[in-house]
Amino acid sequence: MSTEKILIVLGEPNSTFSEILFKYFISKNFKKYKSDIILIGSYKLLIRQMKTLKFKIKLNIITNVSNSVNGLVNIINVNYKFKKAFSKISNHSNEYIENCFNLSLKIIDEYKIKALINGPISKTHFLKKKFPGITEYIANKTYSKSPVMLIYNKNLSVSPLTTHIPIKKVSAFIKKEKIINNIKQINNFYKFKLSKKPSIAVLGLNPHCETNDKISEEKKEIIPAIKYLKKRNIIISGPISADTFFLKKNIQKYDVVVGMYHDQVLSPIKTLFKFKAINITLGLPFTKITPDHGPNYEMIGKNRSDISSIFYAFNFLKNLK
Repeated sequence: MSTEKILIVLGEPNSTFSEILFKYFISKNFKKYKSDIILIGSYKLLIRQMKTLKFKIKLNIITNVSNSVNGLVNIINVNYKFKKAFSKISNHSNEYIENCFNLSLKIIDEYKIKALINGPISKTHFLKKKFPGITEYIANKTYSKSPVMLIYNKNLSVSPLTTHIPIKKVSAFIKKEKIINNIKQINNFYKFKLSKKPSIAVLGLNPHCETNDKISEEKKEIIPAIKYLKKRNIIISGPISADTFFLKKNIQKYDVVVGMYHDQVLSPIKTLFKFKAINITLGLPFTKITPDHGPNYEMIGKNRSDISSIFYAFNFLKNLK
């Protein structure tokens, strides 16, 4: 067991994340889990949400991670003023979420915690266009310059070169240096954390990897990057046309697919595996995982949320070096 303690930032309080956690905490998986799990968030709110959703789980309040108890749901309280167990997502929770992240990062630094799971946040209300997503937000807070988003499934993972940016701006970010950096980080993660030398496919940007324009991102940026990486003993192929890549006969050959923009690879991976995947941020001083679902406000309080991703997250951490 490599991860002795796992921090969980509860994130947006008005989301389905607490319901998903409750379902994990009553499962046999949690009872057998060997790492201490420590929540960072509002104790009173979690108790209220538990009552609303009709769960009975003992929360062990601690003030220091050294006092965590294996087999219990440990929680370090962060104050939050609320009226209802679940409300409409708004700016009201922004300061609370910020305090949760700040505390968790302080604890990680002080106690050398190796893993952080964060609940979903609202890009509209919390990030307010200051950052494209939680990947860049955490990277900024940890002074990490080149974060990489990896949507991980043991059978096939995907990584978008660009994350949450408008499609009209994507081509400007397709650069040889960025492709090389991202793929090196992915290769090192598999090599050093998963003890595997991955086979990596790189998709093109344009339909059929070709264009009639004077500028071809494939010829100018993608192909030179692939040639460079091949010389560095990285198993890599491409550029491959995205329209046929995700056929079964193709995806069986690879461990990771690097796409040029968000939906080019996230739409297929969610179709293939639904919520049996996790969002891992590479390039941080620790392993950060976000379960592969958003706040999902339409399902709040209905007790019908898919719990696959949080189970996948804990199982993944169990085997991480």
